[in-house]
Amino acid sequence: MAGATGAEGSGTPIVGNNDRVTDIPRRAVSRTAKLAALPLGFAGRTVLGLGKRVTGLASEVISAEIQERTAEQLFSVLGQLKGGAMKAGQALSVFEAAMPEELAAPYRQALTKLQEAAPPLPAASVHKVLAEQLGVDWRSKFVDFDDAPAAAASIGQVHRAVWKSRAKAGRPVAVKVQYPGAGEALLSDLRQLSRLSGMFRAIQPGLDIKPLLTELRDRLEEELDYELEARSQREFAAAYARDEEIFVPRVVAAAPRVLVTDWVEGQPLSRIIHEGTESERDESGRLMAVLHFSAPQRAGLLHADPHPGNFRLLPDGRLGVIDFGAVARLPGGHPEPIGRLVRLALEGDAEAVVAGLRAEGFVKPDEAIDAKAVLDFVLPMLEPLAVDEFRFTRKWLRAEAARLANPKSAAYQLGRRLNLPPAYLLIHRVTLGSAGVLCQLEAKGPYRSIVERWLPGFAPVG
Repeated sequence: MAGATGAEGSGTPIVGNNDRVTDIPRRAVSRTAKLAALPLGFAGRTVLGLGKRVTGLASEVISAEIQERTAEQLFSVLGQLKGGAMKAGQALSVFEAAMPEELAAPYRQALTKLQEAAPPLPAASVHKVLAEQLGVDWRSKFVDFDDAPAAAASIGQVHRAVWKSRAKAGRPVAVKVQYPGAGEALLSDLRQLSRLSGMFRAIQPGLDIKPLLTELRDRLEEELDYELEARSQREFAAAYARDEEIFVPRVVAAAPRVLVTDWVEGQPLSRIIHEGTESERDESGRLMAVLHFSAPQRAGLLHADPHPGNFRLLPDGRLGVIDFGAVARLPGGHPEPIGRLVRLALEGDAEAVVAGLRAEGFVKPDEAIDAKAVLDFVLPMLEPLAVDEFRFTRKWLRAEAARLANPKSAAYQLGRRLNLPPAYLLIHRVTLGSAGVLCQLEAKGPYRSIVERWLPGFAPVG
């Protein structure tokens, strides 16, 4: 589908037959049972793996066959559950590029299923939500409304419509409608998924999903509030009004569970990843980097959901951004220490880097740490900024994942001694997610110059 929908992926509504909202507790029991069954299958596979501990590199601790079987079962259930399970799957899907090549293809296929269209919310239920949120005369606001959803997401689905306006033909819009009971179902799923972290480590050793699930749970209230999303989208739209590179559709109307925005035509990044030309992939990656680093400076906001389904490459070459349910408010822009410490690392000033990390709370005050070891730890991650042009690749990301996740490596041991301050947690997660998408795109671009322009503290003083 080429149109922008404002949906972050696909999902199954929390509904039953005959257009009636399903009893949430009964549905939750079924969802819980499916999740609870997963560790049983995993236990059998670990026996097949001769009891090897799932803690190191995949190739060293568990066979590809066992990994693949685990992934197939896990993502199959995630695909059925949708809701919080699908939200977690979407967040994790950006790290698919870090998986071993022999396993990346089946994982990619399983993850893609989480992003495809799913059984829709019945029309009568959609109409009921619209009446509650926009008024009983909601139809009078539209020239036309398509009851068939254009896309489905973890907490809502999107319909294509035409809003009444001064224009004779009306105004093409995307109408996002939240599923009844979405909040309760999401919380239930996220609580259950936190118990399955061992299975995720079997698929991608070194991956701890508990902090991610905690963050998703903490931000759930924000994502369920479409009026708050509308506020964020309006702020982004104002910051990028008439911009030549980034396009943000305008908000037409908003209510707590319904959001109406301008419709946008364009190629989803998920399609460009799989079918795009090299120039399309390179340009998409460059524009994503521009958005990531410029938004805190221009809008005081960081787009916090770098999922390929949330972006479109428009016919005029701009990057369309269509979902603002997850944002981080950075009124002062990106923290200056990030840019300054990256620059100092690239300049090879190990002592200054350690001093800066200690001042920001990355290194505990009483922690004795070798400055050169710290520099050796961070420099490979900064390779994209050490050169004028860099091509992100799956191979590069896999190498970094292996270096950092192998318990036998010096990088792994040092990483365990470093701390991630709460103020940097979301920025860190979004930056990693964006890098994952760039690696999926295999995008080449002038990332150093983008960072030099937009990241405070990175450009040399004077």
